Amino acid sequence: MLLETRQQHTLYGILLYIASTIFVVYLTIDLPDADTWNAIFWITQLFICINAVAKSFLQESRGRMLYYFTITSPVAFILSKLLYNLLLMVVMSSVNLIVYSAMMGNPTISFFSFCLIGILGGCGLGLIFTMLAAIASKAMQQASLMAILGFPLILPQLMMLVRLSKTAFGEIFNNGIPFQMTLLLVSFDILMIILAVILFPFLWKD
Repeated sequence: MLLETRQQHTLYGILLYIASTIFVVYLTIDLPDADTWNAIFWITQLFICINAVAKSFLQESRGRMLYYFTITSPVAFILSKLLYNLLLMVVMSSVNLIVYSAMMGNPTISFFSFCLIGILGGCGLGLIFTMLAAIASKAMQQASLMAILGFPLILPQLMMLVRLSKTAFGEIFNNGIPFQMTLLLVSFDILMIILAVILFPFLWKD
């Protein structure tokens, strides 16, 4: 938190990115239908997550990582990164929802449900990209590696989020499907945390 407060330009840059992206979408599509509104929201959410979370490791210098190596354990370090990025994505997802709804309208029937799904999805994407950023930081082609590793992990989660978020537009599912999808997303997030705790110590030694 102390390091982030010293680099406030990064946070303001993300907020500017959110506003400018949604404004460009607004200029292109004034009032989209519900399906288009939902799809564009998750696209913007994905790119906001990439810009907000990817920097968590990619901006760390080798000297600073060596300093971290001397003062803390790998498990404590990766958990702190995951926790910070979770909090960051809660804030960024909330800002995205507010600005997006203000500019693009709000076709949802249950906006509260959509907000919960949006924040849950943002947190899940944040966990994935935190681990991907940790892996990519050890490679030369960092951005390319994140794209290659991230696509097979992000695609099924995005499909579930888009499908689950349709409940906020009044789409009727068979009994139990929204709950099952939510449980699957939460389980996926827990799995990412467990994998990060298990695998990051090997990256830490490198």
